[in-house]
Amino acid sequence: MLNRERYRGRLIDHIGLVVRDFAASKAFYTAVFKALNIPIGGSDERNLWADELFISTSDSDEVEGHLTGRIHLAFQAQDRAMVDAFYRAAMAQGGRDNGAPGERSYHPGYYAAFVLDPDGNNIEAVFRGASERSAAAVRIRY
Repeated sequence: MLNRERYRGRLIDHIGLVVRDFAASKAFYTAVFKALNIPIGGSDERNLWADELFISTSDSDEVEGHLTGRIHLAFQAQDRAMVDAFYRAAMAQGGRDNGAPGERSYHPGYYAAFVLDPDGNNIEAVFRGASERSAAAVRIRY
């Protein structure tokens, strides 16, 4: 990878999605990440990565993979407006509705939207209400 700087401090080290149509997935996730203010770490003709998520073609050296099954990914949003923006961006890039923005019964203040990406993965953006973080992230440079 070209980018040798990562942010760590959360539970997951990385997630890899192997996709059928990389161009469609790249357009979808680029729009979603922009709406959620998530910087893209890098991209080439077979890979796109942002933070701990890698999206790749099945012939990518990095994943050595088969197409993934149905995955559920939930991205953190900074507020309800960002959840709404995520939903609009995802739908505009070919996402399919799997739950329009709104309050969920999971716990008070849980505001989320769900879309299916071009491969049918269930992608969520969630705002859990006001919170305090000890740090935004931990930066690691190689």
